[in-house]
Amino acid sequence: MDTRMLEYFVTVADESNLTRAAERLFVAQSTVSAGLRSLERELGVRLFERSTKAVSLLPAGEALLPIARDVLDGIDALLSTANESGLGLRGRVRVGTFAALLVFDLPGVLGRFRRDHAGVDVQLMTSATGSTGLLDDLLRGRLDLAFVALPVPPGLEAVPVVRRPFVALVPLDHPLAGRDEVSLTDLADEDWIDVLPGFGNRVQLDARLAELGIVRRLSAEVADLPSVASFVAAGVGIAVVPDAIDSAGCRVIALSDDLPDWVVSLAVRRGGERNRAIQAFADALRDAT
Repeated sequence: MDTRMLEYFVTVADESNLTRAAERLFVAQSTVSAGLRSLERELGVRLFERSTKAVSLLPAGEALLPIARDVLDGIDALLSTANESGLGLRGRVRVGTFAALLVFDLPGVLGRFRRDHAGVDVQLMTSATGSTGLLDDLLRGRLDLAFVALPVPPGLEAVPVVRRPFVALVPLDHPLAGRDEVSLTDLADEDWIDVLPGFGNRVQLDARLAELGIVRRLSAEVADLPSVASFVAAGVGIAVVPDAIDSAGCRVIALSDDLPDWVVSLAVRRGGERNRAIQAFADALRDAT
């Protein structure tokens, strides 16, 4: 069996679109289509339901997809190990992280790793939809490792690396600024600042507000978590965020609600750490937390 056909299968399943899959693979769409048909003939099953706009996995495809991923991961690990013989660690590691938010000394880890393993190309990437987008990129094979602040779905493994409580941020002259503790109900009628939908802290907070029946009024949505504090300090609104950002110009108040901590985990697709470069960088990240 030509492993290239397995790569076509996995990429089309990730993208649910032949055109996007072909672009990602740097081949013609007709080549991908022919490869899928050849794979289906060899396996004796149909893998996809095709339409003019999209493709979707059939039951046989759903069952075979994780096996195909494992095969490709194993081949990648085999080639990496062979290439490293006598040359040291080599390869590429794509790491998803949060824009503008350093949950620990990532630059320091990266600098030390590059000095120790000059043959490994580490690429840092972000997502406009935060943890939601990073998890999707990891599942679809666009990333090898990712920092995420949401529970991981089947097919991924995660190790917690950072834990922070949620706190309220209010302007220094706000009527609640003298309080030592506030509840989400106390803040319900305020104007709020938050990050964009999809970020782990917002997903977690939105779920808790929905449980309480609170429909808040958002005065601003910002593209990264550290920016929230500057909007609060300017009097645009209040916020509830993990206690993990510079809160200069804000009054930080404890929350009385039983809101679980914000937990950042290092996630990897199962089988991904068989690649020695990925495993080595994952170990370096864990050792630094």
